[in-house]
Amino acid sequence: MIGFIYRLSHWTALVGGLVLVALTLMVVASVAGRALIGLGLGPIPGDFELVEVGVGIAVFFFLPWCYLKGGHATVDLLYMHMPKWCQRGIVIISDLLMLVVWLVLTWMLWQGMLEKKEYAETTFILQMPIWWAYAFSLVGAVIGCLSYFAKTLTLLGLASEPEGWTVEANAGH
Repeated sequence: MIGFIYRLSHWTALVGGLVLVALTLMVVASVAGRALIGLGLGPIPGDFELVEVGVGIAVFFFLPWCYLKGGHATVDLLYMHMPKWCQRGIVIISDLLMLVVWLVLTWMLWQGMLEKKEYAETTFILQMPIWWAYAFSLVGAVIGCLSYFAKTLTLLGLASEPEGWTVEANAGH
């Protein structure tokens, strides 16, 4: 099960990367269309709405993988001078707190999605239902919760990381 969660976070990060590549290509096409307006071309309608939605989705899809690979920023000013047992305690407590934050964030995304769907809110130009963005982001948030839960289980010794798993070199905690 832990291996499945790690693989799932890897695949969602790849999907997030594809979303960003697609957004980049769309922005280039839109800017080129604006530059060539004299030739009958023009910007892509609603390009900024798609960027807002796409970047939000990509971020939620990247964060679980970033966490599992130890890619989050840390401040080591005092941490590196503490005994190992204290460092381990800090890691466990901070990861448990972040699991709680992710659970609350996911719950609030769920509530927001239901509200946006109930009131049928749409984007201004494309008239795209806003709850769609919430729904896609919710997928990443749920995977984030699973990732924090899986990593917490491994920290507590109740599970082990997949075979061959490596963490970023500068991410000891």
